Amino acid sequence: MARRRPEPWYQFCTKVVVPPVRLWFKFRVEGLERIPRQGPAIIACNHLSYLDPFSNGCAVIDAGRRPRFLAKQELFDTFLVGSALRGAGQIPVARGTKAVTPLLRAKEALDLGEVVVIYPEGTVTKREDHLPMEGRTGTVRLSLMSGVPITPMASWGSQGVWQKSGKGSLRYGRPVWTMTGEPLDFSARVAERDDRDAVKEMTAQLMARLTDMVNDLRQRYPRSWS
Repeated sequence: MARRRPEPWYQFCTKVVVPPVRLWFKFRVEGLERIPRQGPAIIACNHLSYLDPFSNGCAVIDAGRRPRFLAKQELFDTFLVGSALRGAGQIPVARGTKAVTPLLRAKEALDLGEVVVIYPEGTVTKREDHLPMEGRTGTVRLSLMSGVPITPMASWGSQGVWQKSGKGSLRYGRPVWTMTGEPLDFSARVAERDDRDAVKEMTAQLMARLTDMVNDLRQRYPRSWS
């Protein structure tokens, strides 16, 4: 199976950008063994904060894998961030359109045995309790297209750091917890991939699993940081 060479921008991010973030925040990962050590993987995450790509990406890296994110097109349109994302081989998504190109590029990455990370909500949650919102169907459609199960990854703690409204608290040592759950395998339902109601129902299953995992983390999270 052919593999892509590591991109220079990805190496820059992992060696220069990520280490200070790891030092500032107290990342903790549960269920790291559930991230496949080799071969294709789809990881679906809840979205609390703009810090999430760092905590989720670090979890994937800690599992010995290289994450490839689907990210909103607007980020690619900025000079510095866009250059880094393109140089690191991330996949742009034009929100509000029905373009299939992002899924095809994600499928190509999976065919190369890579790890694709997706935020099914499509944006940072707008809920006041920070629980996951309704998910979009792209994650399930990618799973049905590729035959790759979906590995759910839940996070808690980053919601107080960096939201759409701007920076929150940058207090040193904030715990940011991540949990990886058992994969959801929809391969037995491939024949339903063109059934919109069936795909929505599978997406609801995924979001329910993520919500349960987020609630578990929230209940155990240190009260002094809540």
